Parts: sequence; C-alpha cells; structure tokens
Amino acid sequence: MDLDYKIIGERIKKLRQENGFTQAELAERCNLSVSYISYIESAKDKKASLESLVKLADNLGVTVNTFLVGFQKNEDKEYKLNLMRLMEKFFDNNEKRMILKIVTLMNEILRNND
Repeated sequence: MDLDYKIIGERIKKLRQENGFTQAELAERCNLSVSYISYIESAKDKKASLESLVKLADNLGVTVNTFLVGFQKNEDKEYKLNLMRLMEKFFDNNEKRMILKIVTLMNEILRNND
C-alpha cells in the first residue's frame, strides 16, 4: 500500500482547523513539537509515525482510519471518502460507534439469510 502523506497531512490540517486548534495547541495536546505538526501537515521530510497518528486522531476526535481511508487498492475510494465526510460532519464518536454496530449486525443478518 502506497500512502500519500500529502493527503494524510491535508486531512490532519483540515481536522485541526475544524476543531479550532492552532498547530501549537495541537502539538501541546499531543506532546509533539510544533515543527513536527507542520512537517506532517505539509508532508515535508518527515512521515508521521503510527504513534503520532494515534495521538493526533485521539485529540482530533477521529480514528486513525480517518487519515488512511482510500489508500487500499481494492477500495471504492470515492464512496468511502464521501461516507467518511458524512460521518465526520454529522455524527459524534458515540453515534459513529452505534452506526458501526448497526451496520455490523445488518451485515450478519444479510449474510446469514443468503
């Protein structure tokens, strides 16, 4: 899987701004340096570590998957990106968990009825 760190950085920046954080505020919340946040957002030189992505996701109220969706070759990228945007726009984390449970149950019901 080839990750596009520029897209990941853009997603992080967008979420940071939507949450009303400056780079300095997000860096402090994540215990990361401001320059590291800047590098991640601009995809310059440094690539975000998994540990950093987890910290960023936790502090931005999303899952790491939010940063990574669309990079697997077998995904219908447009569909999943649109779904992700809708979920981020309209639902809080508890509602997202409930939706995931509902979809999982629906999948089980549908697969058992085949």
